[in-house]
Amino acid sequence: MLENLVQWDKELMIFLNNFGSETFDSFWLFITKQLNWLPFFLLLLYLTYKKVSVKKLVLILLFLAVLIAFTDQMTNLVKRVVARPRPCNTEDIVAMLRVVKCSSTLSFFSGHASNSTANMVFLFLILRRYYKHAYLVFIFPLIFAYSRIYLSLHFPGDILVGMCVGVFFGTAFYSLYVWVENKYSDKLI
Repeated sequence: MLENLVQWDKELMIFLNNFGSETFDSFWLFITKQLNWLPFFLLLLYLTYKKVSVKKLVLILLFLAVLIAFTDQMTNLVKRVVARPRPCNTEDIVAMLRVVKCSSTLSFFSGHASNSTANMVFLFLILRRYYKHAYLVFIFPLIFAYSRIYLSLHFPGDILVGMCVGVFFGTAFYSLYVWVENKYSDKLI
């Protein structure tokens, strides 16, 4: 069963990765860098700032920082245990891929997918109280995660599992945030 899943993942990787063309390579190289998303993050920070007190904003930023660190460390732990090579380093398929970027680090599961999804789930759950279209925050993890397939850095399964982990951690941290928010509501005004 596991062998079948791995084979399907490889086949889907080849299929999705080969949609690319040199014309769009620079775009996806730009998309995959977190720093290039800074204007988007600043917009989210501003939108949050408009709706919550400064004390709550500091609490949200603290939760986001811990969420990033926690998700990153869990991702790295799983990567070391599973030790799956990246598609660009997988000998039986590399000749069938468009390798735009490669790395010698491990693949399963995607830290880009887990971290971006965790943070956007957390922010979505906060912002949905105030904004009708808060769901638009999910544009970021979807595009960001696809860039990893396009560049040949992650298998689709790495992305899917990373996003699932991100949903779980983002929701868990939001639940903890609500508990803290309720417990100390008089101090967060």
